Amino acid sequence: MKKILLGLGISATLILPIYVYGQMGMMEGRGMMGGKGMMEGGMMNMSMIRHRFVMRNGIDEKYANKVDPLQSTSNNIKEGKVLYENNCASCHGTSGQGDGEAGINLTPRPSNIAMFSKMPMATDGYLFWTISEGGVPLQTAMPPFKSALKEDDIWKIILYLRQL
Repeated sequence: MKKILLGLGISATLILPIYVYGQMGMMEGRGMMGGKGMMEGGMMNMSMIRHRFVMRNGIDEKYANKVDPLQSTSNNIKEGKVLYENNCASCHGTSGQGDGEAGINLTPRPSNIAMFSKMPMATDGYLFWTISEGGVPLQTAMPPFKSALKEDDIWKIILYLRQL
């Protein structure tokens, strides 16, 4: 009896993670998210490519310890909203859920930055790096904004994202 229970326990330990991994949408082309894995915009639409890149390589030193110097005033947030609408919403959607018209056919899909911007990993430095460098380090379609936007403009977008 002990051998049977031990065998069942070992089997469950080995098989359950594989089943859960596939059901959560973590694998490309599989899972509960309408056939979309996280890499294709499924499962809350987070950027697993960016996450994996940072876990392996960290964030460029010039961004890692950045802290937003701007106050979260209604004027800064309002300006951040306008900047977001003009530079980000076409792909990330008006509410930041990754459902913008220009991003529909992108692989990976634009992330749900409204949700992600409130997660612990989304430090000021991480978000500033993401917007500044875009998808260049990851070889994805997101354009870099470091030349197109002033530093304060990027910070205003981050202020706006945090309150979505």
